[in-house]
Amino acid sequence: MSEYGIFGDEYYVNMNLSTEMELPQGRESVLHYFEQVRKRYPNMSNFYCREKDEFVLEEEKDSGAYRWVSTEPKRISSGMVNPESFADACEQHHAVLEMVPYELSVSPLDCESLSVMLGFDFNCKGNHNEILQEAIGITPGLEKFTNFPGGKILSNEPAIQFSLDEDCRTQCRISFETRTTAFQVRSGEFSEEPLSVYLMVRRYDSLGVDENFAVEFKRLAELSRNLVDDYLIESVLQPLQTAIAIR
Repeated sequence: MSEYGIFGDEYYVNMNLSTEMELPQGRESVLHYFEQVRKRYPNMSNFYCREKDEFVLEEEKDSGAYRWVSTEPKRISSGMVNPESFADACEQHHAVLEMVPYELSVSPLDCESLSVMLGFDFNCKGNHNEILQEAIGITPGLEKFTNFPGGKILSNEPAIQFSLDEDCRTQCRISFETRTTAFQVRSGEFSEEPLSVYLMVRRYDSLGVDENFAVEFKRLAELSRNLVDDYLIESVLQPLQTAIAIR
């Protein structure tokens, strides 16, 4: 189990590069890019079209840990689910970002945004909204509403976004996704679905003349790791584990 895998039932590290212009959509360009990825990671052998102009190459999912990459008209993505280490996932994303300027003709000028996202899924059978309230609380100005006679929280997905530099080009967003429905709250019958926590660090705008995707990704990855280590684990992940365990 990876160093972050102990904090949830499933954990993943994704990279997204969004472009201003559309990527090459020709058969030869798309297949050549995925062939180069497969040469580096031979176990990535499942290639398919998910939707129109969205192509995916991934490993088998049977083991619970796998790699994947995808392209859309204006986005290149790379992900690793339950990696052995954060460094393993970053190595893959770094390799992809070294390829795309040559294989898909992506220029640093064409960067709309580059992001790193860490996701943590907690499988729990119960009211996700209540569990999240118990773990991290609720905004004081809204807390009184939770005491409304007969009232039950049907949606509790707080999010915060803040800048990491003076010009606000590098930003962090922490958000939650609960999957409890009104029907489940009404019936008291809850399915065991994941409650998700996401931490994303994103850099906006074109890269400078002395910058490149791989080096900029490394900076974002380091920021992400520091935010997880210094804040997210103690303030969010561990309290969620405790709230789920005592139910």
